[in-house]
Amino acid sequence: MENKKLLTDVFEQMSLGNTRALSDAMADDFRWVFPGDWSWSGTWEPKDVVLEQLLRPLMQQFTEYRSAAETIVAADDRVIVQARAEAVTTRGETYDQTYCFVFRVADGKLREVVEYCDTALVERVLTPPA
Repeated sequence: MENKKLLTDVFEQMSLGNTRALSDAMADDFRWVFPGDWSWSGTWEPKDVVLEQLLRPLMQQFTEYRSAAETIVAADDRVIVQARAEAVTTRGETYDQTYCFVFRVADGKLREVVEYCDTALVERVLTPPA
């Protein structure tokens, strides 16, 4: 239940526009994974690399960004979050995204996330990380 509460709190803050809530919950050895075969596929780790090479460049592409959880299910050290984002890019494009995040939590910190999303929307609207 603690793991579920952690993600509930994080997404409550993100629904208000506080995207720092996610990075604040990450462990130093955090890993972010985009599975598949597309321009964003890959793994970023640890936390400083996730922040500097993935999240900061990503969030700089938005004038506003909010993400709210619709469903949160927890089992053992895994928490699955189905979420929706409402955002606008700096080019004025709408970025209404649907996500399924599979988080791994240990010792009260986020250790890993595997992100599934509308890849066609990402490819069409965003610039991939370097």
